[in-house]
Amino acid sequence: MKVNIDLEMTPEEFRKAMGLPDVQPLQDELMRRIQEQMEAGVEGYDPLSLLQPFISQSFSSVNSYQKMMMDLMAGYGQSKEEK
Repeated sequence: MKVNIDLEMTPEEFRKAMGLPDVQPLQDELMRRIQEQMEAGVEGYDPLSLLQPFISQSFSSVNSYQKMMMDLMAGYGQSKEEK
């Protein structure tokens, strides 16, 4: 049996329905900082340095997810071989 459900909702409504965090304040703060540094004409301005803390956290999360998925697949393959 196949069931399709179509929902019409805004991205914000979908985010709230899924229980995802609201990252708009974080985005606003990052944009404010980037704009301040650009306006100040800081020598050696590097936008990547502002995002570095968030990027490193994201990569560690992705690595953890990949490891979990590989462990699940390895476990699935072993359980089939045992049967």
